[in-house]
Amino acid sequence: MNNNKKLKILLAAPRGFCAGVDRAIEIVKKSIKKYGPPVYVRHEIVHNKHVVDSLKKIGAIFVEELHEIKDKTRPVIFSAHGVPKKVPIEAENFKMEYVDATCPLVSKVHREAENLNKNGLQILLIGHKNHPEVIGTMGQIPEGEIDLIENVEDANNYENKSKKKLAFVTQTTLSVDDTKEIISALKKKFPEIKEPKKEDICYATTNRQAAVKKIAEKCDMFFVIGSRNSSNSLRLVEVARNSGCANSRLIHSESVVPFKEIENYKTIGISSGASAPEILVDNFINNLKKQFTVAIEEIEIVKENITFKIPGKLN
Repeated sequence: MNNNKKLKILLAAPRGFCAGVDRAIEIVKKSIKKYGPPVYVRHEIVHNKHVVDSLKKIGAIFVEELHEIKDKTRPVIFSAHGVPKKVPIEAENFKMEYVDATCPLVSKVHREAENLNKNGLQILLIGHKNHPEVIGTMGQIPEGEIDLIENVEDANNYENKSKKKLAFVTQTTLSVDDTKEIISALKKKFPEIKEPKKEDICYATTNRQAAVKKIAEKCDMFFVIGSRNSSNSLRLVEVARNSGCANSRLIHSESVVPFKEIENYKTIGISSGASAPEILVDNFINNLKKQFTVAIEEIEIVKENITFKIPGKLN
């Protein structure tokens, strides 16, 4: 392979960890420090294999449901994606100590949905079926009083059987463009529908997508570092494709770097999902440096300085 071949990398910023992910990982580390290992975590704390594996090494045990936990005297942490209401109740029934690492921006959507429900509105949640965040948000509300809208077709076909006033909320990690079309379809069909006071899509999702949009059209190929089950990473790949770089793909834990293909290009773009640690970006770039003469230009569209507090009992 041609080591002298020049390759320009446009590096999107902001990228990688958001405040909610940072906080969730910190909660696991501090819980292990406070309670000693093992500490259980319900569902992957964040959707990234590298993060999950590194936490397993220091004493985290990951389960999907609380009944799988053999030793109920050990604490359990709820993942950043949020959990249905029944989960903390289940933990209390098992007399388990629990720490909730739900991202505060997801919790905000939970409270919003609850308030709308208390005020007698039928809620529509724009999101992806079976995503843990969607399961968590729908699980705040009695069954039948919140309905999932996955796409424009669902919006157009929705029948308001409840005859109640309608309101919508959205999954935080969706793309701004995805929801725009769905929201306008809902408003067209139900002009009276109540919308959130402020966009539910989180600041980090919005910023990472805007950064990708800014550089995608200048790239011959675009790589998003992230996991296959990470909603926000998959959305970044779509955003890059829709913004002018058709050849965009996800680089996950089992991906092979397509050096042969990259050799045909001059400029590639790189970003990473909100649950992907920066070391994965560094590793990817270091692999490229072994094969090419690399020039990196970081393009930052906004400085992020948001942090979320850790629960008091862990300090």
